[in-house]
Amino acid sequence: MSKLFIIFFVSLILLLVAYTPNIIRLYKLANLYNEKTIAKNFINIDKIFNNISNPIPSSENPIIFKKKEFYLPETYTYEGKKLNLQEGISHFHTDGLIVLHDGKMLFEQYWNENNKDSKHISFSVAKSYLSALIGIAIDEGLIESIDDTVSKYLDDFIGTGYEDVKIKNLLQMSSGIEFNEDYADFNSDINKFSRATARGKSFRDFAKSLKSGREQGTYNHYVSLDTQVLAIILESVTNMPVREYLYKRIWSKIGTESDAYYITDSTGADMALGGLNASLRDYAKFGQLYLNNGNWHGEQIVPESWVIQSRTPDADHLMPNAGDLSSNEWGYGYQWWIPGNPITDFTAHGIFNQFIYID
Repeated sequence: MSKLFIIFFVSLILLLVAYTPNIIRLYKLANLYNEKTIAKNFINIDKIFNNISNPIPSSENPIIFKKKEFYLPETYTYEGKKLNLQEGISHFHTDGLIVLHDGKMLFEQYWNENNKDSKHISFSVAKSYLSALIGIAIDEGLIESIDDTVSKYLDDFIGTGYEDVKIKNLLQMSSGIEFNEDYADFNSDINKFSRATARGKSFRDFAKSLKSGREQGTYNHYVSLDTQVLAIILESVTNMPVREYLYKRIWSKIGTESDAYYITDSTGADMALGGLNASLRDYAKFGQLYLNNGNWHGEQIVPESWVIQSRTPDADHLMPNAGDLSSNEWGYGYQWWIPGNPITDFTAHGIFNQFIYID
């Protein structure tokens, strides 16, 4: 065997060792949304992604919702048409559904191998949790004002597209950052983000690479990295990971029944923009918390004024059906959507139709 061949063979082995983990991560990511396995994938994120946070422990005093007898209606009305509800549940590949009213569980059912203990990926529902934590941090004096700019808290963002963006405009998806969030477009910024972080780039570094495309505070345009920048600010002022602050301020206090976890990046930073994984019952508890204006059994966990502001659009470009002032039909608050019919409804919403809908 020639010396040249041995060198080539050893080099090939070293390349495989070096790059195989990245190749595997990219393969898993590419197949995450495979129609045949998507339901199973969404409750097994910890087996698909290499970077997973430590568990967010369940509450020491878990609360199980009392049940009240209730039957789902056979039909529902959409755009003036009466449709069969069970057919709709099947059509939208529903994994789980809980209905609460007056603090009681009227309905709970699971499909597609899900159960009450499944940890389901939240996607952008996680953004509404981050909003709550920002409100708490402001109430605690850790963040002085929502009119503060990113660079006041993050020196390394000076000279980036986010340097002068106000916290309020991050909360309201009005940062002016140029970003394509189309998951169907291979070359979109959100897909570039997924591939870059799968290869090991940090959320922070990716955020710093983005550029401003328009005046902030004038146009509602969905940019998931806006939420991640909020998370970076939160970690800076609290001196702890998002998951730890979430546990201490919310998760441990609302009777959660199960542990939860985040997807993280290569540095261990939590994916606050959409990486929370939790049980449906515990997602429902967060919805109940916001229905009660941030109060849980007499304890004010999220400031009431913050909850009200979070669900109230306060500018023309944030209103439902804002036309040329928004890239979205729904209105927007502080990381909460306002569908607009009626205006009092609001919802956390993930890309694959994960909802915490409050009416």
